[in-house]
Amino acid sequence: MFSCYNIFNMNKESTIKNSQIIKQFWLGMGNYKMVFWLCFVLFTIATSLNMFVPVYYKQFFDILGNSVEKSPVVSSLTHVIFIILAIHLISWISFQVSMRIYNKMESGVMAKLKQKSFNYLILHSYGFFTNNFTGSLVQRVNRFSRSFERLADSIVFNLLPLFITVVASIAVTWVLAPMVSLVIIIWVVIYSIFNISFSRWKMKYDIEVSKADSSTTGVLSDNITNHNAITLFGGYEKESQYYKEVTDDQAKKTSYSWTLGQYVDMTQAFLIYMVEFVVFYYTIKFWDRGLATIGTFVLIQVYIIGLAQQLWGLNRIVRGIYESLADSKEMVEILLLDHEVRDIPRAKELSVRSGVIEFVNVIFSFNKTREVLHKINLNIGAGEKVAFVGPSGAGKTTLIKLILRLYDLAGGTILIDKQDIKDVTQESLRKNISLVPQDPVLFHRTLLENIRYGKHDATDEEVKRAAKLAHCDEFIDLLPLKYDTFVGERGVKLSGGERQRVAIARAILKNAPILILDEATSSLDSNSESLIQDALDNLMRDRTTIVIAHRLSTIRKMDRIVVLDKGTITEQGTHDELINKDDGLYKILWNLQAGGFITDEG
Repeated sequence: MFSCYNIFNMNKESTIKNSQIIKQFWLGMGNYKMVFWLCFVLFTIATSLNMFVPVYYKQFFDILGNSVEKSPVVSSLTHVIFIILAIHLISWISFQVSMRIYNKMESGVMAKLKQKSFNYLILHSYGFFTNNFTGSLVQRVNRFSRSFERLADSIVFNLLPLFITVVASIAVTWVLAPMVSLVIIIWVVIYSIFNISFSRWKMKYDIEVSKADSSTTGVLSDNITNHNAITLFGGYEKESQYYKEVTDDQAKKTSYSWTLGQYVDMTQAFLIYMVEFVVFYYTIKFWDRGLATIGTFVLIQVYIIGLAQQLWGLNRIVRGIYESLADSKEMVEILLLDHEVRDIPRAKELSVRSGVIEFVNVIFSFNKTREVLHKINLNIGAGEKVAFVGPSGAGKTTLIKLILRLYDLAGGTILIDKQDIKDVTQESLRKNISLVPQDPVLFHRTLLENIRYGKHDATDEEVKRAAKLAHCDEFIDLLPLKYDTFVGERGVKLSGGERQRVAIARAILKNAPILILDEATSSLDSNSESLIQDALDNLMRDRTTIVIAHRLSTIRKMDRIVVLDKGTITEQGTHDELINKDDGLYKILWNLQAGGFITDEG
């Protein structure tokens, strides 16, 4: 089962380079770039100043060790500690100022990266979202912004101080004891090469951990969304085992990655112990020859301890940087993935005057081996009401998605008032089409906001008028908060019929010249349907209307019925014409009806 899940989720080796990730971060920073460099300079000043403090502590202990009389020494020692205090104060001020600026910059960039991710992600095609788990996409967006935070913090608070500490330690010890400085240089080079090389090699395992985490989140999200199905179909044991497989896989990959990290810690601890021994061994030799003082021991100890602390974290720093890059890869893949359905350069606004829709040799397939529609030729006149019927898989719903340009055609053309829909902007195309889907999904917002989605600038009075025409007021008036009632995620607090009425109210409010009804009354009882049918009759008046419906009350009123089977149009005409046609598919479907329904739907 888990292997099938991985195939479905298309987990494959990433081809995204680290330079591409850094570029996306840099572009996402926008006008914060200069602020980042200002913070970088202030942090450099603060850290560099602190590196002078051990030099003055050496002076302090040398004075103390060489003193015979106390009174002249006290003045010298006091002078030294005042210098140290001044350095600390300047460093502290620089650090505090930079932190205030940095916090504002970093939180602002994180918000920009989330917005950038949202703006690009939401424009991906319908097919993209059907092939990705919602939870995994949410995880990628959040990880992308958090990865910037980790990367920026690693550079500013870890990598920068480490670099300054290494340079200062080598420079100062070179003046006092070149041999000690040489030992430090060799130590830092070996230590750094080992850590960076190992972390680069280990990155592929960190990427696998990141993918496993996305998979776990996706499965969890999918199961929570389908909670009712799990309960009603006794799927608890099956789904529990499924989730165990993906979490166990994540645990296995995470454990292996952590074990590799322990090997690094073991090696670097050995290197630190060895360099401390070697440095002090040579310093003792220099002291014996009169080339080192007590203050020298103090200075070297401070630098060695500081370097050891900084370098001990090098593995964590490098690992954190590479993990940040690994966590960002999945989102960057989306940002660099071309939108499947795009506006052409200089696309025009769709202008609908009469609403004539033409299908010219329309071909569509989801893959090379499965052709869904084959050379569809159809002309829907201005204001004509056309119903699409046919067995499941005939291509009815796909045809609707193609009109809305949720997919691009494999061949042929769809024209609206002689304008090719691929030559106009997607926004203007969908602005001129109202869709009432079979299973409306609502925002977890108020009823007022959900209905207003049909026309964003509508007044409250316009929203309520549309709701009344769709008979939404009949259930809204019974709610304690009425139009201010939150409907729950995906509208789960409402019944299916109530959600459909909200969708109809949206369409009424949108008032577009082309109307598409995808089984718009399927979730209504007979009483509600009779009420809604009046609203739909008014809504369809003077509009080009396409209906996918099985209820006879809707189909029989259509100007024309188009029968689809296996991706082609097999027959078309009025209800009376088709019902009197011997051996026609429509007549067969009609004879299969029970209580006003056709038993299957495409």
